[in-house]
Amino acid sequence: MTMQQTPLLMSSLLGRGAKLDPHEEIVTLQENGTHRQTLKTTWERANQVAGALQAHGIQVGDRVASFMWNNYRHLELYQALPSMGAVLHTLNIRLSPTDLEYIINHAQDRVIFVDEDLLELLEPLLDKLPTVELIVICRHGEGGETSFPNAVDYEDFIQQQPKTYDWPVIDENSPMALCYTSGTTGKPKGVMYTHRSTYLHTITQAMTDGMGLSAVDSICGIVPMFHAMGWGLPYCASMLGCKQVMPHKFMSPDKLLQLMSDEEVTLSAGVPTIWQGIKNILTSDSQNDLDLSKLSRLTCGGSAPPVSLMRWYWEELNVEMIQGWGMTETNPLGTLSRKVAKRSHMKITEDQQFENIAKAGLLMPGLEMEIFDEEWNRLPHDGEAVGELLIRGPWIAAEYFNNPQPDKFHEGWLVTGDVAKIDPEEYLIIADRSKDLIKSGGEWISSVDIENHIVALEGVTQAAVVAQPHPKWDERPVAMVIVTDGANVTSELILDHCAEIFAKWQLPDEVIFVAEIPLTSTGKIDKKTIRSQLEEQNYKLPDLRTA
Repeated sequence: MTMQQTPLLMSSLLGRGAKLDPHEEIVTLQENGTHRQTLKTTWERANQVAGALQAHGIQVGDRVASFMWNNYRHLELYQALPSMGAVLHTLNIRLSPTDLEYIINHAQDRVIFVDEDLLELLEPLLDKLPTVELIVICRHGEGGETSFPNAVDYEDFIQQQPKTYDWPVIDENSPMALCYTSGTTGKPKGVMYTHRSTYLHTITQAMTDGMGLSAVDSICGIVPMFHAMGWGLPYCASMLGCKQVMPHKFMSPDKLLQLMSDEEVTLSAGVPTIWQGIKNILTSDSQNDLDLSKLSRLTCGGSAPPVSLMRWYWEELNVEMIQGWGMTETNPLGTLSRKVAKRSHMKITEDQQFENIAKAGLLMPGLEMEIFDEEWNRLPHDGEAVGELLIRGPWIAAEYFNNPQPDKFHEGWLVTGDVAKIDPEEYLIIADRSKDLIKSGGEWISSVDIENHIVALEGVTQAAVVAQPHPKWDERPVAMVIVTDGANVTSELILDHCAEIFAKWQLPDEVIFVAEIPLTSTGKIDKKTIRSQLEEQNYKLPDLRTA
């Protein structure tokens, strides 16, 4: 042995920023103004949280849940729980009561930290959670109450604790965070991240060819901290000493824009619907006093952003939109697509650069990915072969928490459920989720490709394409479309637009204009619900209505 065997523990990363730049700020938007505290104060309070939980009896490996928005107290839990060896279980506040009850009991959470305005969502469950011993209420002035017999105010809970804590040295493969999938098929499944996996993910994410993060960034994480650990940004920012800007519950595009302007945000992260909503405000006449001159990058995940949206941000604001692909099971970062990802890309045209960033991206260092056919034969990376995407590496799930799912893993690989291509430059191109592909007359139609093309049409805000059963063709596509107010967008215009690049048999059989499109708890288009709604409405394709 020639090198020290120091375990890769999050406690060695999370206090680094506070030590290097103690006076930098954590900013949280509130009803009236902002709450501000320094990185040093945040780290000291994280130490106090650990002391309070230890005094309550929380030990290494115990699960402690958060039911919270993005705010400074949530960040304190992000720092405290892994560092003390406990497991932070981030509860998705948008899940149904049935799913929440299942997840809390399956994880065997002992303590739940709750923002007071969310108490009413937990209230119906509190007598159905036998392992929960304590509710810690995070007060913001909304006056929420609970009937749970053992509840305490967050500030009262930590105030008597010292500002230092002796972080334990534990095995680097110990669990540190727990996230559950959104349960679009079957019950939600838990993914248990380890210190080692998250340590490596954090360092890799910050790389120049990753998200290019540094201590001089002001980061606004709009992606909820209960979605795959906020895409890892709270950990990167804590490690580097970035300014962190948090929207709390104020998620409307106008408030987000004002916050980003006021706090000189340089990088922000969210799903495509967020960036579409912000673009709509920026293109209106009502916002002329905003200063986004410091903003340089937007990271986008959850689903593929339209190329037209990425071009708009670049051409109008000189802001690079970085597309990423990943899953709860990948910690979550798997690939990233930058505008100039290789030296050779400096010599190609801007149109070619945008063709590249429309793809899901290049694999992060340390990971492997392949596409396989139905017999588990590897397929070539030629940009033509389409197969099941599998991935493996040090921050990829090897199993689900207390829930064997052998069909989700194959000989050490994670079966992602995505159907994809890999081109000769090693770009990942997602064709569709396997369950969302449309099979018409024996040929596959990518719903994602059609959606992206429809959204590129001026006046279209959002589009979802789903399969509907057909006695002759098996399935046919139907498009649900939201248009902006006053836009002169017709079905004929959309179909003519699609006919520019798609074959006639690939075009939607019908375009249905709607006021809203259902989204999952993670902000993705909920095609399962759309199909269910159409079935409940006894929807029939146009050529079947008179049959």
